[in-house]
Amino acid sequence: MKIFSVTLLVIVQSFLVSAQTPEKNYSEAFKLIDIWLEGQKDYLDYPGVSLAIIKDQELLHTSAFGKSNLEDNVAMEPGTLCSICSISKLFTSVAIMKLYDEGKLRLDDEINDILPWFNLKQAFPDSGPITIRSILTHSSGLPRESDYPYWNGPDFKFPSSSELEKKMGEQETLYPASTNFQYSNLGISLLGKVVEQISGMSYEEFVQKNILIPLSLQYTRPTMPKQLYGKELAVGYGALDRNHKREKLNFFTSEAITPAAGFSSNVLDLVKFASWQFRLLENNNVEVLKPSTLRYMQTVQWVNPDFGTTWGLGFTVFEGNGKSKWVGHNGSCPGYQSSLIINPKTKMGYSVMINANGTNPISVAFDVHSILQKAEKTEGFESEYGNQLEDYIGFYNSQPWSNESYLSTWNGKLVMIDLPTDSPADSMTFYKEVNKDEFARLRDDGSKAESIYFQRDNSGRITSFKVHGYISVKKDKK
Repeated sequence: MKIFSVTLLVIVQSFLVSAQTPEKNYSEAFKLIDIWLEGQKDYLDYPGVSLAIIKDQELLHTSAFGKSNLEDNVAMEPGTLCSICSISKLFTSVAIMKLYDEGKLRLDDEINDILPWFNLKQAFPDSGPITIRSILTHSSGLPRESDYPYWNGPDFKFPSSSELEKKMGEQETLYPASTNFQYSNLGISLLGKVVEQISGMSYEEFVQKNILIPLSLQYTRPTMPKQLYGKELAVGYGALDRNHKREKLNFFTSEAITPAAGFSSNVLDLVKFASWQFRLLENNNVEVLKPSTLRYMQTVQWVNPDFGTTWGLGFTVFEGNGKSKWVGHNGSCPGYQSSLIINPKTKMGYSVMINANGTNPISVAFDVHSILQKAEKTEGFESEYGNQLEDYIGFYNSQPWSNESYLSTWNGKLVMIDLPTDSPADSMTFYKEVNKDEFARLRDDGSKAESIYFQRDNSGRITSFKVHGYISVKKDKK
């Protein structure tokens, strides 16, 4: 069940000030999304999962299932904090571009001109320069990581600033600059040092003062707050092992890698961050950044030679559902995976957090989006046979052929979905009433196919349905 705390209500209220009436009634879609998402949590053994959906300035839907702390039985909530890992890079990129807007740096400035201690070896004499732009697009040729094993457990020991600088001279480039895409946490960490060098502030102070406070992102921090760990901050768990168990992972802080991977937040603050982007893209007023600067960041700046990877300035920019442009970022840290995806044209944004590795929150986000795309604009129709569609809603046993099916209402029809499924929209099957307790499956063109027949007990309660001679019994959820 969803649990809404006082903290959550405060966050939600901040969206309602500028809320608009949604164009569609998504209520049935949201119900189906929650049923599907909780099913994924159960069948795939997520400890916990949280979701937020925004359209422009309106928070459309939030939900959360499972536990943020299995050992202490703490419920996952939409307001629960998680490590957002590489989504941190978006905030670092905004910080860099704010300095760009202020005329304090140029994108083609060379990193060694700004950081006097930068002495990483250039292994390719004919390479072009390593610039701010090439680091933002992950095309600088820099190694992926500082030369420390901080992604290894059990302690996940990240380097301090002095340790990062000390190792710099022992590393070298992997490619000539501006020739290949190489995702680099080291590069974005160096941009955090650029922010400090140019602004004269600590990285954390600059981000708080210039981004988080102006955007009222009060639950987003350039740190992992240890005092909240296990309570407001979720505990992180590893990938499933062969015994279908997840190991509880140790708490970590990312130290010098913070600009690339050190932030914590919740799904509500991340879609609030998305709503800022929608505002900025639609007007001519400066709000943290110039509108033209954000548009530039979300324009493809790098295309890999194989045409398989495209990147903006800090943002991943890619073609998603419906051949439309999507921007955002994913995050993966020890015990946490997250995603923020944004469609600038439709002004839809999705954030998903799961406190476990070996999970795929961006797939969850797009699956949720695909269900919403199925939401119909047309009016439903009234029953001609006295059927109350609510009677049929529920879980039905599909064993031994599959796990279970769920039936719900959808604009005057019934919809069936398999649980679990990695393609919920494709799994959705629609049924139209054709007789008392009889519904015909609708083909994609709207024509009728085979019928399913529902059985009732003596009290009139639906107990099962039959199709092609196979009987599925209605069951309790668990």
